[in-house]
Amino acid sequence: QVQLVESGGGLVQAGGSLRLSCAASGRTFSVYNMGWFRQAPGKDREFVAVIGGIDGRTYYADSVKGRFTISRDNPKSTAYLQMNSLKPEDTAVYYCAAGRQVSVTPTLSEYDYWGQGTQVTVSS
Repeated sequence: QVQLVESGGGLVQAGGSLRLSCAASGRTFSVYNMGWFRQAPGKDREFVAVIGGIDGRTYYADSVKGRFTISRDNPKSTAYLQMNSLKPEDTAVYYCAAGRQVSVTPTLSEYDYWGQGTQVTVSS
């Protein structure tokens, strides 16, 4: 079992930055791929970014590529999402997730553990 707790959300003006953290506890953090997803009101949850557990490979949604950076600190069992040049359309609840997939994937159903989410609101 893996427990995930997100933090770092808040209210920011368009063009600003936030860094989200996802602290994990439980089994060995380094073997898990760590993903970030988001869900805006009235919309489905969507993929944002993922980082591999073993090779650190990263993969981003087109909508955030070049603005967001995913990273991880395995000794601290923490994953991060650095969000720059934020836009109002980035407003959502952001969730981190952990999975033991063979390779990094944007598919929600392939993640086994989820955090409770943290709200990010970008004002125009």
